[in-house]
Amino acid sequence: WQCFRALCCKGPPPPRPEYDLVCIGLTGSGKTSLLSQLCGESPENIVSTTGFSIKAVPFQNAILNVKELGGADSIRKYWSRYYQGSQGVIFVLDSASSEDDLETARNELHSALQHPQLCTLPFLILANHQDKPAARSVQEV
Repeated sequence: WQCFRALCCKGPPPPRPEYDLVCIGLTGSGKTSLLSQLCGESPENIVSTTGFSIKAVPFQNAILNVKELGGADSIRKYWSRYYQGSQGVIFVLDSASSEDDLETARNELHSALQHPQLCTLPFLILANHQDKPAARSVQEV
């Protein structure tokens, strides 16, 4: 049996490590589209997240469990309730948004960077919608 198992059945693959991330940004920044793309889902019928959703994003060597938090003004005040246990942060901003929205995004980013549960974690800041004519460059953002 051991010989057969060694030659034919190596058993299940070793488990991949899992990491818990939080994905935040204003409404319309592209959080849901980004995560759907990473999960290989169809870009059709994407609806803005109300509240939060969780997606498991599989990679070859790891799985990212991403908690996406809705970006509406009425929801942002509750973001901090979902930070606990996070091991990293994805902050998505619309690089083609208005000056006012960009200022709001800046304030929310600074607030997240200073939050005790997030301030020591790795942050990915994604300047989304670079394909739009009004998009600012990374330097401008």
